[in-house]
Amino acid sequence: MPHEVIMPALGMAQETGLIVAWHKQAGEAVSTGEVLFEVETDKATMEVEAQADGYLNDVRAGAGDEVPVGGVIALIGETAEDPAPATPAPEPAADAEDALPEGHNVIMPALGMAQDTGMIVAWHKAPGDAVGREDVLFEVETDKSTMEVEAGADGYVAALLAEAGEAAPVGDTIAVITAEKPDAPVQRSLAGAPATPAPEPAPEPAASEPAPPAKPTPKQPPAPARSDGRILASPKARRLALEQGLDLARLVEAGHPQPYHAADIEVLKSLPETAPAAAAGAASASRRLVAELPQEGFTAFADWAADSAGLKDPGALLAGLAAASLSRDTATVAVERPGRTTLYTVPPGPFARIEPAKDGAAPDLRLRDLRHSRVVQVELGAEEVPVLTLTAAGDGLAVTLECPGGALAAADTVTLLTEFAGRMEQPLRHLL
Repeated sequence: MPHEVIMPALGMAQETGLIVAWHKQAGEAVSTGEVLFEVETDKATMEVEAQADGYLNDVRAGAGDEVPVGGVIALIGETAEDPAPATPAPEPAADAEDALPEGHNVIMPALGMAQDTGMIVAWHKAPGDAVGREDVLFEVETDKSTMEVEAGADGYVAALLAEAGEAAPVGDTIAVITAEKPDAPVQRSLAGAPATPAPEPAPEPAASEPAPPAKPTPKQPPAPARSDGRILASPKARRLALEQGLDLARLVEAGHPQPYHAADIEVLKSLPETAPAAAAGAASASRRLVAELPQEGFTAFADWAADSAGLKDPGALLAGLAAASLSRDTATVAVERPGRTTLYTVPPGPFARIEPAKDGAAPDLRLRDLRHSRVVQVELGAEEVPVLTLTAAGDGLAVTLECPGGALAAADTVTLLTEFAGRMEQPLRHLL
């Protein structure tokens, strides 16, 4: 079955995309990950990769054409010939209750080039609610980040077509906003079934009848963790947990229902501490070093790199400096900011060769950039790989290195921290 190439949503309020150029011609072989075409929005020009192996067929839009987000612009088939158009089956007449209201369609956006679906973490508006174009309508999670998505139109929520916890394909309509308040707003799951209503409370016994003795409520078992290990949480909850050194996985272990929001951070803080013996054992098996820089040179270096060399991704620059300090030919570095994590592959050579890592790549090093947060000191404990954390310290920086004792020898931890701190203080000197 041919794979549909659609116009991705590269921004929250984007409705169309302008095709700047095709990198492949009709009938030409393509591979997953190859640049297929370039698309321009009102904010940026991006390269879009092919999501399947095969041959480019049925190209429906050329360079200079503006295409609605979610529109099919080509197919990737198994052969170089255009597939014969299938005769569409007649659609059954829709029942009146299944018909969707006319209005502004809210689609599942593409937050990354290799994203096929997005997991709805939570809806911030209910059917029938008034909404402004800049109001947060829902939160969506991909394999790399969690983002708040704005409504994009003023009006009323007339239809919600997916439930929290469901993964919707990129480009699919998941909500409808109308100018007038709907008489009968629609709420469904992705399968088309009505959303599960909340259970009604049991009726209270009449005053003349004695209330039956309350039965003890059986203790509920902890909610099982997701098979893919992902935790559904809002960006604010993730940021608060990161800033306060809290682990959201403890809420999962305690059986607290997902998705998690800012209010759940208080629940997390109230959970009993882990056994002292286990904590002492973890501390003895980890290393923690801190370096302080009276001044930092990275900000000026990032501005220079953007203006002079066209390197406009500060995260890639941080990954390059960190990988160089690790003394490996090629390294995968995870750069974490509150609510967002990006994986980079850093090969030998100039920084222009740094690129986003393939999905599922395991990092050799994590770098937490908390320079613009209120956090001034961290002690989060060792993880599976070394972690470098940047925090503000007056006019300079503090760089904290935490790692398990088995990951690096004591001398190597000192070398890694010293090298990286030197590069953050004088980046150009270390590049010469």
